[in-house]
Amino acid sequence: MESDRPFSQKLDVPEALTFDDVLLRPKESRVEPDDADVSTRVSRNVELNIPILSAAMDTVTESDTAIGMAREGGLGVLHRNMDIETMVAEIERIKRADELMIDRENVVTASPEQTIAEVDTMMGREGVSGAPVVDDDDTVLGIISGTDIRPYLEVGESDEVREAMTDEVITAGVDIGARDALELMYEYKIERVPIVDDETLVGLVTMQGLLQRRENQDAAHDDDGQLICGAAVGPFETDRATAADDAGADVLFIDCAHAHNLNVIESAREIKEAVTADVVVGNVGTSEAAAEVVDFADGIKVGIGPGSICTTRVVTGAGMPQITAVAEVADVAATEDVPVIADGGIRYSGDAIKAIAAGADAVMLGSYFAGTEEAPGRVITMNGKKYKQYRGMGSVGAMKSGSGDRYLKDEEEGEEFVPEGVEAATPYKGTLASELHQLVGGMRSGMGYVGAETIPDFKERSEFVRVSAAGQTEGHPHDVMITDEAPNYSPDS
Repeated sequence: MESDRPFSQKLDVPEALTFDDVLLRPKESRVEPDDADVSTRVSRNVELNIPILSAAMDTVTESDTAIGMAREGGLGVLHRNMDIETMVAEIERIKRADELMIDRENVVTASPEQTIAEVDTMMGREGVSGAPVVDDDDTVLGIISGTDIRPYLEVGESDEVREAMTDEVITAGVDIGARDALELMYEYKIERVPIVDDETLVGLVTMQGLLQRRENQDAAHDDDGQLICGAAVGPFETDRATAADDAGADVLFIDCAHAHNLNVIESAREIKEAVTADVVVGNVGTSEAAAEVVDFADGIKVGIGPGSICTTRVVTGAGMPQITAVAEVADVAATEDVPVIADGGIRYSGDAIKAIAAGADAVMLGSYFAGTEEAPGRVITMNGKKYKQYRGMGSVGAMKSGSGDRYLKDEEEGEEFVPEGVEAATPYKGTLASELHQLVGGMRSGMGYVGAETIPDFKERSEFVRVSAAGQTEGHPHDVMITDEAPNYSPDS
């Protein structure tokens, strides 16, 4: 029988909650924050040491951010407002960043016939301080470094490299380990060791690379010891997806504002069949959407309009408060053991750990990292303070740069976009590592309050309490004038 109130019954609506509406209920605990294990899965086959991803936004994640994220144990997801060739180069740069041995194809070399001036220019362009000198057969003849070059710069720039190079070269075989390489460099007071196979150059180990690996022992590496990385692809960009896969991306993210679209889902299935990398599908915000993709997706990304620069909810009237959205999707994803990523709306570390309690396995942040040194946004000075450019991928500028299809919109000649985001500025924050330290530290403290030592234990043990408007006010500093802001709290967030 059809309802006699088809429209008024639409007002019999369920309640949906977001981060400020709930708090974690404290429980008995023996867990100290430093003992909390925050390792997790971001997809079926990719593990992280911290449950954090940087968003695939063109003012948030390019290779510098992705390298920084992976070195800290998280995952950076490259945006797709770049051509495929540039994306491949960015992925390759991430993968090379912490290699124990730089492969021959990526080693900058000099020939003995080059002039000092030519090699000096080359090393400056390539960003290296030294290079093996090889003949046409790739036999190692010597090493040329900035120290070797310096005496020649004023009076001998036209001299050949063979005149300035160090020809007593310390080399090693392909089976050398990190410890042995360090000991070799220490013994001979050198900073790089050519790796040879029967005197033929096959790679290079550098002091900088070795120290970088030692400094970041919690880095997220793939099975080959390379930093992991993610890449966003359009919902219909099979060519971009296969190129990213071939370049070595570990996780591909179907980048769509509303993935509960049958055309998007069909295309995502095709992309999944065409690549070997894990494929995360998003964004979704309901249990029905999760049910449509859970059978093939390696991960599900949740968030319909919660981002700080997103206007989807006010422009379209559609969306889902993030805590409820995460919980609905997680209910479905858990049945197939598919990880869930909460994307957007996180202002504080407490929001991040609440998202985990609601069922997420990891969280993705944009504005939180947009102000960091590594983010690609341009630095802006206003009223004597530094800011960095930050824009939503649904903003006019981002859409014109290529992200229009994320919102299932094509640019028509002479027709303006209907944006679902804004362009803004966010305070300059310093290094990515310092921001992650505060974020992860707060999440660990939340696990301590609940008495959970691991992410799976926390998801099972955590409970929410509902917070009133008065309770929300009570939870922030009140009745005082803040004179010295804490590094993990801003009243303007």
